Amino acid sequence: MKKIVNKTLVLSFLCLFITIGAYGQGREYIRQQIKEKGECRNVAITKTNGDLMLYGRNGCSRSGCPSDLNDAIKELNNDREYIDDIQLTESGRWLILWGDNGLRWSDIPYSLEKKLREYNADNEVITSVAFNDSNDWIVITTNYYCSSDSRINDWLKEGNEKHGQLWTVCVTDDAIVAVYAKGYKFLGEVPESLKTALQNTKLDVYRLKIAGTAWFFADKEGSYQYSM
Repeated sequence: MKKIVNKTLVLSFLCLFITIGAYGQGREYIRQQIKEKGECRNVAITKTNGDLMLYGRNGCSRSGCPSDLNDAIKELNNDREYIDDIQLTESGRWLILWGDNGLRWSDIPYSLEKKLREYNADNEVITSVAFNDSNDWIVITTNYYCSSDSRINDWLKEGNEKHGQLWTVCVTDDAIVAVYAKGYKFLGEVPESLKTALQNTKLDVYRLKIAGTAWFFADKEGSYQYSM
């Protein structure tokens, strides 16, 4: 698999062959859970490998997720820990950002693991982590941001200079969306409906996820918009 950023910063495409039934089931599950709970502060959505939503203080509804991720979520729920964000890739890699800089993960890129441990050792508060199955990653803290590739860093810096502080990112196998204090930056196959929604929203977007044409974003207070 080629990396998401090449010499001309053009994305390669991951071709995924899935049935319409499997695709629709995941989207329907998330829609139904949001309807039943009446709230949703964050999600992790994939095209092939499970979906979940976070609600309340530590509520989590999920379907089709890897068993080790389910076990980690149960343990954190039993300990009444606050789960802030969950990343899940198409191949089953995952990361949980919880509590006061708490992190749990499975099969993330080694370079990302090394950077996370470094930030933790320096007591740097990690606010956003995103990665894909091609070993591309971005980490954001209250003071810094870093990525797997200098070209991604340059791309992020351009947005930083134009739109202010970098708040969060979404990294998939075929897209990157960077959310800044005063704007957004897009790379790759980003749904046009998402671009339009972000342009028109009144929310201060703090979490954003994409899976194919499906998307979700929310602010810190739990107000959200989505298209599944």
